[in-house]
Amino acid sequence: MLYREAGQFKTSYQADSQIFPIRQDRYALTALLAIAFLAMPFVASPYALSAILIPFLIFSLAALGLNILTGYAGQLSLGTAAFMAVGAFGAYNFVARIPGIPILLAFVLGGLSAATVGIAFGLPSLRIRGFYLAASTLATQFFVIWCLTKIPYLTNYSSSGVITAQKISIAGYQFDTPGSKYLLVLAVVAVMALLAKNMIRSNVGRSWMAVRDMDVAAEVIGIRLMRTKLLAFAVSSFYCGVAGALYAFAYLGTVEPEAYNLDLSFRILFMIIIGGVGSVLGSFLGAAFIVLLPVFLNILAHGLHLPTSVASNLELMVFGALIIFFLIVEPHGLARLWQIGKEKLRLWPFPH
Repeated sequence: MLYREAGQFKTSYQADSQIFPIRQDRYALTALLAIAFLAMPFVASPYALSAILIPFLIFSLAALGLNILTGYAGQLSLGTAAFMAVGAFGAYNFVARIPGIPILLAFVLGGLSAATVGIAFGLPSLRIRGFYLAASTLATQFFVIWCLTKIPYLTNYSSSGVITAQKISIAGYQFDTPGSKYLLVLAVVAVMALLAKNMIRSNVGRSWMAVRDMDVAAEVIGIRLMRTKLLAFAVSSFYCGVAGALYAFAYLGTVEPEAYNLDLSFRILFMIIIGGVGSVLGSFLGAAFIVLLPVFLNILAHGLHLPTSVASNLELMVFGALIIFFLIVEPHGLARLWQIGKEKLRLWPFPH
């Protein structure tokens, strides 16, 4: 079989501890990135780029941020959309009030603004956990949206509360076509996913997983719970903030509080449940599933000539059924199924 590591010898610790120690994984990732960067902008239609691929990448980044907090650090959160909103409005206000600021720097500052809010609302995690922490982060969702609605300064004194996002310009080049916006979002997501993968494998990531598994034991062996939990909230909120800025500037084209409602928080939560909690790959698989499923269901409803009342609720019914299915059959989601398949290929023709 093609997926076999026999004959691949590691002669140093550095080679053995690299992100993709198996050669086939490195080749597959390189080929996937080459197709995504070089072929997809020319092969995919403008509709596929703007309506499917760009939201898929943005939601993958947001799901990765939530996965860092929930999957790796074990801290429940229902305020993902609120942190995305802080990042979007932060980036907008930095561009609007600081003339000549680079747009990428505005995205970073928007992410840092979201990280600051994440640290503030992550303080209850030092005292509460589980369902009570989820309720605390849910309060974040309502408080942030209330602030964005009631404070005119944040919306640049817009009467409707809906403001047009500034044009994306980097080094004089305008990112105003679906292909250019797709390449920008893809580059940002690829870099941040690589950074997250390395961070999870570092001492920081191991500290998060120790706190997730048993925080009392982690504190006994010398891990500082306060710093570890707040760092998880900060990093997660930063990723969600950058995703929110990309969502406003590269996808919606507008910055509005209603785009970051509670439904968006639950959709991102569904992504990591279906894709796999505690997995970088699961964030991408879950986002792909959630983005592509409505497209498939719309085609199916149109082909079967289903009534409008059934077609409008079909997506919600299927989402609920799938979440129950994955929680019962495979709690670790699609990423675990992918991992099982790889393990069977490595042991072929004697899979267990």
